[in-house]
Amino acid sequence: MKVHPPYTITHLKLDTKPVAAEIDTTQKGNYLVFWWKEIPLGHLIINPEEKYSPTDFCHKVIGAIQPAILYYIHEQKAAAPDWANWLIDQDMTAWNTWMASLLGAYLPTAIPAQVPVSVVICTRNRAPDLRDCLHMLKQLVCQPEEILVVDNAPTDTATQEVTAQFAGVTYLKEPRPGLDIARNCGITHAKAPIVAYVDDDVEVDPLWVYRVWEAFKNPETAALTGLVIAAELQTEAQFLFEQYWSFNRGYVDKVYGKDYFAQTLPYGPPIWEIGAGANMAFRKSVLDEVGYFDERLDVGAAGCNGDSEMWFRILYHGHTIRYTPRAVVYHKHRRNLEALNRQLFAYMRGHTAAALIQQSICKSAGYKRYLFWELPKWYLKMVRRGFPRYDARYRLLRSEISGFGSGIMFYLKNRKAKV
Repeated sequence: MKVHPPYTITHLKLDTKPVAAEIDTTQKGNYLVFWWKEIPLGHLIINPEEKYSPTDFCHKVIGAIQPAILYYIHEQKAAAPDWANWLIDQDMTAWNTWMASLLGAYLPTAIPAQVPVSVVICTRNRAPDLRDCLHMLKQLVCQPEEILVVDNAPTDTATQEVTAQFAGVTYLKEPRPGLDIARNCGITHAKAPIVAYVDDDVEVDPLWVYRVWEAFKNPETAALTGLVIAAELQTEAQFLFEQYWSFNRGYVDKVYGKDYFAQTLPYGPPIWEIGAGANMAFRKSVLDEVGYFDERLDVGAAGCNGDSEMWFRILYHGHTIRYTPRAVVYHKHRRNLEALNRQLFAYMRGHTAAALIQQSICKSAGYKRYLFWELPKWYLKMVRRGFPRYDARYRLLRSEISGFGSGIMFYLKNRKAKV
């Protein structure tokens, strides 16, 4: 049996050192994330045993960061010099001088000590992960107004004990199981006008809360999602997840509003592309208007996707959701294939149930065609393509297809349940 090589994640600061091809690819892969100061610009995957000359490697890096660079040029209405040659020639003075003028507006100058944000962590029986998450939050350059830990149907007191170790963190016990039930508990108790959610298995970037608050300075922002970068890629399951179901939505800002909703409605708006529940935030007044999370979802039996169903409802009510790559967290993917299979079953079950709920909210949405024509056609193609070995990506198809069918049955059974 072929052993899957680990991939090392390396964060490279392009403002401090020139691009160089000094990457060890012997018996391991590399996942390189490129930054200029505090701004992420792109990433590059180098598979084991791949070799590049310094020039070829530099061209790979340029290709990885080019979409972000072009985005910032467009937003700043800036001139576009031959910046790629500065990197190739390792002219760091010219490169950094130009980047400072291009990205200066995105670099924080005066960071407040605290901002009006309530951070909510929903957790269940994962005290070690929670401890790490709370430790990171307490190290933030800019602190939230409050941190709420929602202990969802715990079987022991470990979460409460961990929370008690951190001054100023509020512990809330929610006896009813279900992630969206826990999320709603957090909304109910949140005091700040902005409610931000992180998973207990993420590490937050030092500027995360500041970047969340910054995005809501625009009064049109009703909700926000941010960049989710893999925290480790040591196992095959982690690599497969990152390669095919990544939470990473890229390195350029995106706006989802009335135009996006209208243009995609006939096909079923792919709101799952907006971001990940591991890094999202909402204006509390908007949640009060459109309703809280649908508690039929994210309760184990239903699977997942309470977050994307909420994004659909926000867009349906005419609001705007923003994605910013500068609000960064790092997510720990499932380490083994058994756990990944369970996760993908839950994802597809929730994905299907949420799409049917969204169809019931807006009759003109095209989710029925998506679910009963486009998705089955795509899975049939994948089954044929993987035959007969069904290795790597294809070995996970059974869990996905089973989750799809289970999601339909769940919706039919629970469609009249009280939200």
